[in-house]
Amino acid sequence: MTERLYYTSDAIQGVAQVRSCSEEPDGRYAIELDKTLFHPQGGGQPADRGTINGIAVESVIQRGESVIHILPEPLATGDATLQVNAEVRALHARWHSAGHLVGYAAEQHGWQPVKAHHWPGEGKVTFIAGEGAEVPDSDMLLASIEAWISAGLLRHVEFESDRRKVRFGDLPAYECGGTHVSSLQNIDKLVISSIKQKKGQLTISYLLP
Repeated sequence: MTERLYYTSDAIQGVAQVRSCSEEPDGRYAIELDKTLFHPQGGGQPADRGTINGIAVESVIQRGESVIHILPEPLATGDATLQVNAEVRALHARWHSAGHLVGYAAEQHGWQPVKAHHWPGEGKVTFIAGEGAEVPDSDMLLASIEAWISAGLLRHVEFESDRRKVRFGDLPAYECGGTHVSSLQNIDKLVISSIKQKKGQLTISYLLP
């Protein structure tokens, strides 16, 4: 099992121990660390980028309980220096946090989020109808979202039965393993690009200018 330091820390530099290094079928190398600052692809969020011992991290994936870092070169066991790309991390954190705001806003109109995709340029959240659900328009959603952003609600992380939950201010906590902005003011502005209803589900797409 890999200790996921990004669960509780926003650090983008650190040191870890290389546990194993094995060659992949494509000729690259799978590196397992005892702990990591790198968020793997999953939960609707792309993987972090950066370097380990100065070597580019080309992909970060989950295999069981371990986080695997894919590098073009092998690493020896022992100490390793981790450096997460700050610009990429900030971008992914903004998009993921924005998706939570879309979820909060639609819940106010009776919709429950069931799936989300927080990739830059193609963010969307899918909902199923709860009791008394009504289809909101973009102005209705943005009225709440812009108020939360303007208030600069702070991120809070909590653990319940080993499950990580993330919330902003006093808004509900979502079970989530992703990275997020420390304050909603870091999002600045959000655009609702489409609202579609099909087969009992509602999909809200969003963009960050």
